[in-house]
Amino acid sequence: MRSDRNDTSFNQNLMNLHAMQSKTLASIASIGALAAALAGCGLGHDPKAATAENLEAPLDGYLAQRGDICLAMFDWPIDLTEAEAGSGARHAVQFPVMEQLGLLRSTVVPAPKSAENPDGAVKRFELTDEGRKFYKPHPHATRTGDYANDFCVAHLKREKIVDVKLQTTDVPQPLAVVSYTYQVEAAPWMQNADAQRVFPMITRIMNGAGGRLQLRQGFTLGDKGWVAQNAPA
Repeated sequence: MRSDRNDTSFNQNLMNLHAMQSKTLASIASIGALAAALAGCGLGHDPKAATAENLEAPLDGYLAQRGDICLAMFDWPIDLTEAEAGSGARHAVQFPVMEQLGLLRSTVVPAPKSAENPDGAVKRFELTDEGRKFYKPHPHATRTGDYANDFCVAHLKREKIVDVKLQTTDVPQPLAVVSYTYQVEAAPWMQNADAQRVFPMITRIMNGAGGRLQLRQGFTLGDKGWVAQNAPA
């Protein structure tokens, strides 16, 4: 009889142990499900962390507003002096090609005689109707003044953020420098071989699209998140 009671007690304890294990496994499963649900809701996500995820929207917003690639040709018409024409200055190289492409037209107009202009005339270049399609609002501040418009030839869009570097020392606010690949939409006339020759930097950016070249942009951390700096990093 004593042996039977011991066997019964042992079996009961074993059943209780199995029941406790089942409850423990169920509790672990519930905790796991809760953790997954919380992760799905985004709890624990820091919107101010310097991550690619947090910086995608600020970068896209910056490029939507400031992603035009422009030529620092702010005010038109632009005059070309004899000295500039003979020195190989950038306008002297670029403007004849732009005129051949139908973007500009030129006339010779009188001007005061000077060492740079001994014949008393300059060649004045103006935008044609076709050229005005690329003269866009593009606020820009320089040492010589503030400008509202510029002649723009391409527009950038983000393809992928490749790297984010965070700097917190020697800066008033945390600074994140984003390296990214891009897609570029260029003016149709930039497919012209002469245009690519006289605008080599634009050509390099065009050839670097699709992951072949990376650009960088700096962001500072504000009260509401990351804010792009006004110039590339």
